[in-house]
Amino acid sequence: MGFPLVRFLEWSARHGGALLGYGVFLGVLLPPLAAATRDVVTPVVACLMTLVLLRVDFGQVLGYLRRPLLVAALLAWVLLACPLIVFALVRLLGLEGPLGGAVVIMATGCAATSSPAFARMVGLDGEISLVVAVLSTLLIPFTAPPLALGLMGIDLAISLTGLMGRLALVVGLPLVISLVIRRLAGPARLTTYGRSVDGAVVLLVVLYGFGVMDGLQAAILADPLWVAGGVALAFLGNFGLNLLTALAFLKPAGPRIALSAGLLSGNRNMALYLAVLPAATDARILMFFALCQFPLFLSPVLLRPVYDRLRARLIS
Repeated sequence: MGFPLVRFLEWSARHGGALLGYGVFLGVLLPPLAAATRDVVTPVVACLMTLVLLRVDFGQVLGYLRRPLLVAALLAWVLLACPLIVFALVRLLGLEGPLGGAVVIMATGCAATSSPAFARMVGLDGEISLVVAVLSTLLIPFTAPPLALGLMGIDLAISLTGLMGRLALVVGLPLVISLVIRRLAGPARLTTYGRSVDGAVVLLVVLYGFGVMDGLQAAILADPLWVAGGVALAFLGNFGLNLLTALAFLKPAGPRIALSAGLLSGNRNMALYLAVLPAATDARILMFFALCQFPLFLSPVLLRPVYDRLRARLIS
């Protein structure tokens, strides 16, 4: 039974973009499926982070860490500069209330844990994506809560220390588990089954996508204009941060790293917020985080042709 499972997981890795694209819509079209998987979002997020950490190539990671200024600049941009820029734009445009707050909170998020897999899907640098995704995830309990709770003054129904504690638990536990598994399995076995791990990551992201879409169909029927505006804002936030980051790092870091940085800056990890925020949080904020999954899941499909052309023009 092991070999068919391995082949299935490898197939999932090869068709990851399509699976993510279809999966994000199934949760909307099949409300019972979304409702049935809603309660597993938090453990799925923990498992997803554990598997992503298993794919760390520590040799190449250390290679990038020998460029501390680049890594520090990327982390400072993703975790600090982007939220402040988005906050300024939101205030300038007069986008107040829960939706404006949700956009700013989205920009405080760490890079999505799936960023390395997504980067490989579109032919970009998976290792720099991995470094920034891992380090920004480890730092998020210390940077996001004061920014998320302080910039817009939105009540998330949780204290600063409470949010930091929950984020630390959801981030720290997978790190410990991944280190234990790595110790028991050994690097050779992890390398052999690396593609299978990528496939499992894809399937877990799809399962997570089912759960976070719970209630979205009802919201569409009740207020389609609000949902349409939220989707448009989610795409604007994702692709806008992608473009802004790529332009900011194009000259100092080169096109390959700049494009990879753009992708991971646009794709923020809303899973952590959905996993740790209490049910008493404003429903419109939680709904916007769910809508952010559309540009996240669809980015490998939508942006692959763009990156192919840019690589041919800028990198070749």
